Amino acid sequence: MRSTWFTPNRRTFQNHLCLKARPGPELSNFNYETPIQFLKEEVKRALVAAFGSEYALQDPFLSVSTKEEFGDYQCNVAMPLAKRLKSNPRDVAKKVVEALDVSSAFENPEIAGPGFINLRLRPSFVGAQIQAIAADSERLGVPKASLPKRVVVDFSSPNIAKEMHVGHLRSTIIGDTLSRVLEFLGHDVVRLNHVGDWGTQFGMLITYLKREKPEALTDSQAADISDLVEFYKAAKACFDENDEFKTQSREEVVKLQSGDKGSLEAWSLLCEVSRKEFVQIYNMLDIAIEERGESFYNSRLPGVVKTLQEKGLAVESDGAQCVFLDGFKNRDNTPMPLIVQKSDGGYMYATTDLAALSHRDSEEKADRILYVTDVGQSSHFDQVFQVARKAGLVSESIQLSHVPFGLVQGEDGKKFKTRSGTTVKLKDLLDEAVKIATEDIISRYNAEGKAVTDEILAAARTVGLAAVKYADLSLNRESNYRFSYKKMLALNGNTAPYMLYAYVRICGIQRKASEGLQLVPEKTKIILQEPSEVALAKKLLKFPEVLQEVEENLYPHKLCDYLFELSQKFNQFYESCPVNNADTPDLKMSRAALCSVSAGIIKKSLSLLGINVVERL
Repeated sequence: MRSTWFTPNRRTFQNHLCLKARPGPELSNFNYETPIQFLKEEVKRALVAAFGSEYALQDPFLSVSTKEEFGDYQCNVAMPLAKRLKSNPRDVAKKVVEALDVSSAFENPEIAGPGFINLRLRPSFVGAQIQAIAADSERLGVPKASLPKRVVVDFSSPNIAKEMHVGHLRSTIIGDTLSRVLEFLGHDVVRLNHVGDWGTQFGMLITYLKREKPEALTDSQAADISDLVEFYKAAKACFDENDEFKTQSREEVVKLQSGDKGSLEAWSLLCEVSRKEFVQIYNMLDIAIEERGESFYNSRLPGVVKTLQEKGLAVESDGAQCVFLDGFKNRDNTPMPLIVQKSDGGYMYATTDLAALSHRDSEEKADRILYVTDVGQSSHFDQVFQVARKAGLVSESIQLSHVPFGLVQGEDGKKFKTRSGTTVKLKDLLDEAVKIATEDIISRYNAEGKAVTDEILAAARTVGLAAVKYADLSLNRESNYRFSYKKMLALNGNTAPYMLYAYVRICGIQRKASEGLQLVPEKTKIILQEPSEVALAKKLLKFPEVLQEVEENLYPHKLCDYLFELSQKFNQFYESCPVNNADTPDLKMSRAALCSVSAGIIKKSLSLLGINVVERL
């Protein structure tokens, strides 16, 4: 049996005011639809009823109201329709309202201004939905995708033989959050780490190590990641200054690409040393990801170039194979090439990306592919996507998206570096955040004369890591991000510590309310009397819509904004609506249930952001 907000063959859902909940594991199989989804269907029906079947595909122009005085949702379809109908927008709005039947969930629609239709949810409907959500701790009213997709998310992507630095932070946690949201919504997500594990840099590094530290090519204990970084810097200097070294490095690349046993063994060992460091970072951040490096696609590169040549896309330019696309120009206004094969026969990043796209379409059977990289690669991916489609390397139906993000800057607005001017190592950054959070909590506990337990120290570690993640995710990803330990660890404002303390506070309220109270969520009638109760309940119902917006537009900060607003609504509710001292036992039960749903949604939201909660701080 399937319980939904909207049943397609019914004009209303008066018999579905509540998401019917049943105990046991079947709850996890429930599907829900949100109020705005219900509204879209009903407005479409009203348009057909009022103006004819030719308006069946008309966009209903529905949105969440920006101000509470305008209701909960706003329909702006009258304005664009008025031109088409050669009528007054307000008259169009009246006809839509006359044909619209949403009384089972909404109060009577109101027409405002030139033709805006404002819609407000009925408190009785809201209460029924909260009651059902309280009984479903697994989904919390969030529908699973009716048509699940296979989504490849390409994120993190550090380079072998180099340490992960602060620049990798954004790709890693943005990609992880998008993966978590898509997985929760029922999509089949493939998390891929497209590491830089191939190319000229390995020729340089292997050549240098053969000269200076040959044991590092046969013993994984002979060098760690920091050593490899220094060796790489020295190798790069030799490559730039010494022609003999440059020739030897290129010969080493050819040996590697042709499958020379000794070169492959040395390369494999270098990758192993790097992976140990990567795994530490991913474990620290609780990131699950599958490595699929550039080397994986090496055998496919000749075929990609051949396909581009056969399609007439790749042409020779100064000995290299290039693709020229309309609209892409260099600064001097000359055509910008997408180089797929160098004059010496070597391949480029673009070639590998094209091979990866082809594989993700034909072998992974992806419906959607997301590339989470910095904004500086936008032009590159625009070209790669266009070439892949023109060459038939991907099907027309596949959705390709670059998910760009801005730079991490210091508080002065300049590139974030250490005092010595070097790039900040990601592990050092995370360790420092944990250190500051731990010192802060120990200081406060000592001042209050409380004992610092292992549980509190573990909570401090959670706060430190959460602060780093949340500070990044709470900003529009396309903006440059100014890194500040002080701001991210603040107890007030839109920060992780504030959210974690809000959750801890609700848990405390729940513990006290549960004393002598047997709360049965599916049997607890939600009573919404005070404005702050209604406001909190309505905000809780917006959770599915927020996740669907993140799914569609790929902006994690929308979830952070929602979480912050929800915490504020809960504080307003708690200040004006006593839980433990409620006037009646039924009201106490209702408010305790509101606390339970609030805690559940805050915990789930933080989990989708890759943040663990703590019960006490």
